[in-house]
Amino acid sequence: MYGGIVETGVSEVKKRSAVGKALLLVDPPGSGPYSSPQMRHFVTCLAAAVALSACGDPNALPDPQTQNVVDTISISALTGTPIQLPSALSLPGPRGVRTDLSPDFDVAFDILGTTPVLLPRAALHFPASGLQPGLQRPGVAFADIKEAVSNGYTTQDTLQIAVGDVFMARSRVVCSSLGVAIYGKMRILEIDPVARTVTFEVLADQNCGYVGLLPGLPNK
Repeated sequence: MYGGIVETGVSEVKKRSAVGKALLLVDPPGSGPYSSPQMRHFVTCLAAAVALSACGDPNALPDPQTQNVVDTISISALTGTPIQLPSALSLPGPRGVRTDLSPDFDVAFDILGTTPVLLPRAALHFPASGLQPGLQRPGVAFADIKEAVSNGYTTQDTLQIAVGDVFMARSRVVCSSLGVAIYGKMRILEIDPVARTVTFEVLADQNCGYVGLLPGLPNK
């Protein structure tokens, strides 16, 4: 096998501020009609509400722009197949990737003896630091996965697979402005031991900072 470890405490940090800040100019006490404490409090609250309404939260997520759709993708085994065939999946896209040409992938496929497996990128000894791509078995049907979770992914171990298996997936960090991954779900549709290929359906939310895994635009 390629070695193994399951993450236990890696977390993404949500970079959203709960409140905004506004610069308020209020008449000082005794200087005019706004000198009473009650009136100054009212004006302060009103000015804050106007400022937040006009400017919004600078750290809030932008509105989602990309519809979630289900794609069908096939990739070939890392061993025993022509080198020009992709053997890994990148959730951003999603798309097949040749591991000999690019490290920009999240999970690869191989057949060890007669056992088909998926391998997160770190299991192939690519440099691993910070948040790593990984897989986990949610224990529910593909269609019933509505939202991804941030933690609990297998990041450095091989996962034996069979037709019908369902996984939740986390990518490498690709949203550099937020420092987060994107998330998806996968279901194994076919494994061909002769051609040494795997075919799966995958839905990956391409909107940075979102975790919705149902078709259509995700909710905030």
